[in-house]
Amino acid sequence: MKIATFNVNSLRKRLPIVLDWLAHQKPDVLCLQETKVQDSEFPVLALAEIRIRHHLPGMKSYNGVAILSREKPEAVAYGFDDGGESEDARLLRVVIKGIPIVNTYVPQGFEIDSPKYQYKLAWYDRLRKYFEKHVSPNKPAIWCGDMNVAPRPMDVHSPEKHLQARLLSRGCAAGV
Repeated sequence: MKIATFNVNSLRKRLPIVLDWLAHQKPDVLCLQETKVQDSEFPVLALAEIRIRHHLPGMKSYNGVAILSREKPEAVAYGFDDGGESEDARLLRVVIKGIPIVNTYVPQGFEIDSPKYQYKLAWYDRLRKYFEKHVSPNKPAIWCGDMNVAPRPMDVHSPEKHLQARLLSRGCAAGV
């Protein structure tokens, strides 16, 4: 099975790129993150023309995950099922040929002392418990997505810009 993942950062803006890539590469599954499109505005017709099924929970302007597949999944599940906030637009699981495929768009944590960072850590804790419930360590499974982890400068676009912004936000000199 050929599986790919792509943080599309607005599916509507990058739809021609995605359609062209799908036509040439012909993956069985494509996991998308940051689709930034509501379900009602998802480009269903464009994907149907190339015989791609879609499974998505989307949101307007931000977040959103989708899984595009050539085969109908045996199962589709949206979001966490632990009684807390569902997070449908950040977690999607399908089962294809008996293999669970989990697509995530993990929240950004910003600075370590930010409440958003604590939220991200709690989100990862929920995800670990989700995996314990839905994925067996003894069977194949695939986890893909945007994990929002960038430990090295090479992991981000324009690292010097990000470093300078961090220094300025801390009141440090801008001479980097």
